[in-house]
Amino acid sequence: MQAEFLQFLFSGLTVGATYALVALGFNLIYNASNVINFAQGEFVMLGGMLAVFFTQAGLHWAPAFLLAVLVPAVVGVLLEKLAIEPVKDAETVTLIIITIGASLVIRGLAQVLFGKNAHSLPPFSDHDPLFILGAMLLPQSLWVFGVTALAVVGLWYFFSRTLAGKAMLATAYNSVAAQLVGISTGWTLLLSFALAAGLGALGGILIAPITLTSYDVGIMLGLKGFVAAVLGGLGNGLGAVVGGLLLGVLESMGAGYISSAYKDAIPFVLILLVLVFMPRGLLGGRSTDRV
Repeated sequence: MQAEFLQFLFSGLTVGATYALVALGFNLIYNASNVINFAQGEFVMLGGMLAVFFTQAGLHWAPAFLLAVLVPAVVGVLLEKLAIEPVKDAETVTLIIITIGASLVIRGLAQVLFGKNAHSLPPFSDHDPLFILGAMLLPQSLWVFGVTALAVVGLWYFFSRTLAGKAMLATAYNSVAAQLVGISTGWTLLLSFALAAGLGALGGILIAPITLTSYDVGIMLGLKGFVAAVLGGLGNGLGAVVGGLLLGVLESMGAGYISSAYKDAIPFVLILLVLVFMPRGLLGGRSTDRV
């Protein structure tokens, strides 16, 4: 019984770390522009698919993974420049529709470029699985935990120790005041889209060796990342991490102890409960008129 519980826990934390990265991407863009970017899941898909593509093309894993993060970051910048910036003062519903449309375009292009088949990425290391109290922990899960932790620490350092990070925080707090002191809010918005896309792509690379990747995996991963962001508190960075991990564990426990048929339904039941009983999330999201 203990081994079974730990197995579900390890599985939930692994996928939950990916949800946390996606949720952080949602928060970055939401804080900078009040836009909820429903194309975020497609950056996860692009990360995994490009990592497979570049490694199969013969590149060493290091440049392959770097390109698999940089290319989606460029796509994120293009999304902001071509689709969001021209209508940045539009109604919330309009912006949501635009990001959903962008998601469909990216998914369609990925289908044309990579095909409909599912692809796998080899594990980052070939060590034997670890056994803890009877439960198996894959080495790839350790990679997921470690890289996610480094990404979170890197974001903390970026926002607390660098001028660019502080400029983004100032823009999130009050964009008009930020402009008055000489901060280029347009530049910070581009940077937020690039960082969000890169984080999503990183999540896609990390999870690809555990779950197969294909052109349409971004739909559900993006929606679950959004649920994680709302669960932790939309706009709250720590909340995104907590929400992602908690969602992954609850999803895994529900699939293990109830039925795997309800696995994808659990996040959406959870978001309904959160919106009804705790609309600002577990740690309190940023108060705003756009939700």
